[in-house]
Amino acid sequence: MQIYMYPLGALQTNSYVVCNDATKEALIIDVGANPERILACIEGYEVKAILLTHAHFDHIAGLNEVRSSTGAPVYIHGSEQEWLSNPQLNGSSRWPTVTSSIVCTPAEQELADGQVLELAGLSIQVLYTPGHSPGGVSFLIDEHLFCGDTLFAQSIGRTDLPGGNYEQLMASIESKLAGLPEGTICYPGHGPKTTIGSEKRSNPFLSGIMK
Repeated sequence: MQIYMYPLGALQTNSYVVCNDATKEALIIDVGANPERILACIEGYEVKAILLTHAHFDHIAGLNEVRSSTGAPVYIHGSEQEWLSNPQLNGSSRWPTVTSSIVCTPAEQELADGQVLELAGLSIQVLYTPGHSPGGVSFLIDEHLFCGDTLFAQSIGRTDLPGGNYEQLMASIESKLAGLPEGTICYPGHGPKTTIGSEKRSNPFLSGIMK
């Protein structure tokens, strides 16, 4: 398995391509603006799914282009299904200096907590981790955790946007992420990758939680 990270758009949102060279299949996790590098990366691979950690505009800005190019189905938590087609909910209409309004068609598949997806020859466990947004999810593939805007290196996701909830975010981190092995590699929605162990030891926001 190969993992490629592409910071895209005005907010440098991390989009990930997960490639299985054995099957020549791939997954895409979140799709930032101007996704040309994603499309170049997947040449020669069949994209089996586009997985969304949540539907804020910076994570779906390139969705229409990549979806059209690959024909891959989109997966999102049901509580944010409507966000894809509603610029007010996904935030694109609230930030006109950053983005144009984004309208996407509904996702083909809705995700549930604890679900295990078998895609591209890989097993992907779905962890429901709301707080940054109501439908936030993280994807665990072996020791690799794609945690969206739930957990960052030395930080956590913001909760001051519509639908955000600080207590819910902290509960998500404590109940779903803190118990993962310390060597679990975290791939966040912004910034560098980290590990569960590193965040337990030094994330100033998590004192007393990730023990």
